[in-house]
This record gives sequence, C-alpha cells and structure tokens, in this order.
Amino acid sequence: MSQNRVDLLLVEDNAHDAELTIRQLRKNNMANSLYHAKDGEEALEFLFGTGKFAGQRDLMQSPKIILLDIQMPKVNGIEVLQRIKSDPRTQTIPVVILTSSKEDPDIQKCYSLGANSYIVKPVNFESFAESIKNLGFYWLLLNQSPVENGGQEL
Repeated sequence: MSQNRVDLLLVEDNAHDAELTIRQLRKNNMANSLYHAKDGEEALEFLFGTGKFAGQRDLMQSPKIILLDIQMPKVNGIEVLQRIKSDPRTQTIPVVILTSSKEDPDIQKCYSLGANSYIVKPVNFESFAESIKNLGFYWLLLNQSPVENGGQEL
C-alpha cells in the first residue's frame, strides 16, 4: 500500500487489538488504504513526514480519519491528539479515540483537546467487531471531512 494514499491511520500499540481492528475493517471493505502506526511517535512521524517518513510521503495526502489509542509507549495518545489538533495543517482531520480507558479525566481531556469521538473498546469480540464495523462505516463512508475536499497542505 502506498504511504501517500491513506484514508485511515490506525495508531495502536496492542498487536491483538490492531489485528482485530484491521481484520474487521477489511471484512467490510474499509481497509484498502490503511496505515498502522504502532505507537504515538510513529504516528507523528507519519503525519508530519519526519523520521523514517522524511521525504517518503506526499504530505498533501492526509488521512480521512485517525483511530487513536491513548495508552501507548514513547508518545501517548493524548500527546498525539494535542499535537494533531494544535497544528493548523492537521487540526481538521477527525480523530476518534479508541481505547480501553473509561476514566472520566481521560474522556474530558480528549474532548477538550478536540477529539471528534471517544469510544471505549468493548471487551467481547462480537461487540468489538460490530463497533469497528459501525465506526468505519460512519467515518469512512458517511462523514464528509475537509480532507476529502482537496486535502491539507503540510
């Protein structure tokens, strides 16, 4: 898959959760242009074309949606969200927090930083699979984001 055409950026350090998410998106034909960043640092490098992505990506091609976990090594999801929403080049990209944290301070912090949605990962497989299907359907097929209308200049 080309790193230049990414509709969905999945930022998830848990390999099992990432595999389940990707499998469910593929099953519903919504993972054709997905990039999986394994931690917050990789996600930021991908979005801003730094580190291993320096000179490798067309930064005019922003993801339509970012699915972001909170609990990650190196750079946590809240820091990633803050960086995305504070930069005019990326602030309009919808960010959906997809995490296991039900903690009210996390929910409040994410919304105050500009998260577009906050979803707690269901524990059982069937509920998780259904949540991912619905999430992908809404954000990738129904939602109209500014990214689709010409992209962002990074």
